[in-house]
Amino acid sequence: MWRSLRPIGRSDASGGYRRYAWTGADADCRLWFRMQAEARRLNYEVDRNGNQWAWLGDPERGDAVVTGSHLDSVPDGGAFDGPLGVVSSFAALDELRRRGVTFTKPLAITNFGDEEGARFGLACVGSRLTAGKLTKEQAYGLTDGDGISLPRAMEAAGYDPEAIGPDPERLARIGAFVELHVEQGRALDLSGDRVGIASAIWPHGRWRFDFRGEANHAGTTRLVDRRDPMLSYAETVLAARREAELAGAVATFGKVAVEPNGVNAIPSLVRGWLDSRAADQATLDVVVEAIERAARERAERDGIDLAVVRESFTPVVEFEHALRDELGKLLGGERPVPVLGTGAGHDAGVLSGSIPTAMLFVRNPTGVSHSPAEHAEEDDCVAGVTALADVLEGLACS
Repeated sequence: MWRSLRPIGRSDASGGYRRYAWTGADADCRLWFRMQAEARRLNYEVDRNGNQWAWLGDPERGDAVVTGSHLDSVPDGGAFDGPLGVVSSFAALDELRRRGVTFTKPLAITNFGDEEGARFGLACVGSRLTAGKLTKEQAYGLTDGDGISLPRAMEAAGYDPEAIGPDPERLARIGAFVELHVEQGRALDLSGDRVGIASAIWPHGRWRFDFRGEANHAGTTRLVDRRDPMLSYAETVLAARREAELAGAVATFGKVAVEPNGVNAIPSLVRGWLDSRAADQATLDVVVEAIERAARERAERDGIDLAVVRESFTPVVEFEHALRDELGKLLGGERPVPVLGTGAGHDAGVLSGSIPTAMLFVRNPTGVSHSPAEHAEEDDCVAGVTALADVLEGLACS
C-alpha cells in the first residue's frame, strides 16, 4: 500500500507532496482509496461533502466504529501526515481478518477531504462541513490563490457542490472515531515509546494581517518619504516570535503575499498569515493580542494602514475521557501508553463535539512535520498498526 500511494503528488524538485484539494493529485489519492476499499470487498461511498468511506457491515445498524485520517498535504509536505493513518487503517483491518475476529459492530475507514487547508486556507473543510462547523455559505466564500472558488473546484472534479452541508444522520450512526497520526513532535522519541494516546488539542487559529502602504520606486524614493508596509510586517514577525516565547506558546508567519511584488518596487500591500497555538485559551489570547498590538504600533509609526482578520479558530479539544481511558486499557501492558497533548489540529478534534473521538500517535524520530524530512520507522509504523488493530478489536468486536 505504501509503495503504491507514495509517488502520488510528489514533487521531483522538493521531494515533498503537493496533494491539494480537488486537484489531479487529490483525484489520484481518492482513486487509490477506492481501490483499497474494493480490494477488501468493502462498501465504498462518498458523502455529500466529498469525504470517502469504506464500510464493513451495515452502517444503518448504528454504533459504528470508524477509523481513518486524510490524504491531502500542505505545500511540499511529508509522506506521513495523514496518509499514515489511512494506510494503517486498511492494514489494521487486514490484521483483524488475519486474527479471525468476529465483528459485532459496523466498521468504517474514512478519508476526510481538504484537512490541511492548503488550497482554500481553511483546515478540515470536509469534517467541518459534516459536523456543521462550516456553513454552506461560508464554504462557498472560500477561494484559492487563483480566485477559483471551492464549489467551482468541486464541480470541476466531478462533485456536486450544491449537496454540501451538515450530515447529522451520518454522525448519528457513529459510536466512536479513532484517528491514527504520525506524531508532530518528539515526545515519543524522547520517552522511548513507539505509540502514544492523545489527551487534547491546543486551541489554535489563523489570522490575516493586511499592511497597506504606498507603492513607489525603490531607487528614487527617499527613505524618509516611504510608506513601506514591509517594515511593519517584518517587525510583526519578530514580535510573534518574541511574544510566543515569553508565553510558552507558538506563533508563526508562514505565508506572505506582496503587491506589486517587484524587486525594484516598494510594496503597496504586504499580507501575512499568522498561525498561533497555545496550551490554553487565555494564553493564546494574550499572545495574539500582543502580536496585534505590536503590529499596530509599528504600522502607525510607518504610516501604514493595518487590518487584522481572524480567518479560522478551533477552541481547545479535550478528547472524551471515557474513550481515551478505554484506549489506555486496551493497549495497557507492563508499561502504560503515554498520553500526550498536541498543538496540531485534526479531523478527530473537529468531530469531537459531535461524536466520541480519540487519537493514537506513532513515533516520529525527527520531530519534523509538514516537511519532506517528516519520518517514521517501519517498525514503529507496524507497532501503530498493531495498536490500532487492538483498539478496533476491543471497540468493534466486543
